[in-house]
Amino acid sequence: MTATPGLGRIGVLAIQGDYAAHAEALSDAGASPFLVRKPEQLQESEGLILPGGESTTMLRFLEKHNFFEALRSYCGTHPVFGTCAGAILLSREVRNPAQQSLAVLDVVIERNAYGRQIDSAIVTADTELAGGPLEMVFIRAPRILSVGPDVEILARRDQDPVLIRQGHAMAATFHPELSLDRRIHRAFVELVRSKR
Repeated sequence: MTATPGLGRIGVLAIQGDYAAHAEALSDAGASPFLVRKPEQLQESEGLILPGGESTTMLRFLEKHNFFEALRSYCGTHPVFGTCAGAILLSREVRNPAQQSLAVLDVVIERNAYGRQIDSAIVTADTELAGGPLEMVFIRAPRILSVGPDVEILARRDQDPVLIRQGHAMAATFHPELSLDRRIHRAFVELVRSKR
C-alpha cells in the first residue's frame, strides 16, 4: 500500500523490540514510517510508536542518551502509540516493580502480569474497532490495573483493558505488529491525521 497523500512521516522508536514490523504495519496502513534513534529525529515525525521490548532497558537507554526529556516533551503534544513495553512507558503509574514513566496515559499498569515467556498467548476478542473480533498476541504482557475517566477502552482480555485510547495517545498491552490485522495501526494513522 502506498502512503496516504498529505500524511507526513510517522516514527517508530528503534531502541528495542520489533520496530521493523511496526514500520511495515504502518506502511500497510498508508503511512510513511521511519526509524527514530536520536532525539532530534522526533522533530521530523507527526506521530510516534513506542514498541515492545524490556521497559527498564529502554529507560536506561533513554536516560543515557539524554532522550527521556525530549521524548516526554514530544509525547505531551504529539500522537503516540505504545505497545507492551511502550504501553508501560506511557502509563501514569508502573508497578511490579515501580519505575519512571512518561505519564501520558491516565492508567496504572503492572509489568509481566500474565507470567513468563512460556505463558505467552494468542487471543481473539471483541473490539470497539469496526471489523469484528481482533487477534491479539501477548508476550510477557503487562496488565492495565485501572484507567482514568477519560480513557476509552477499545478491547479487553477477559475483564482487563488491553487496547486503550486517551486524547492523542493509544496503548496496547499486546503486539499488533505481529498480526496480519492492520486495524490498530490504521486507527493510529487516523489519529495522527486528526491531530494535524
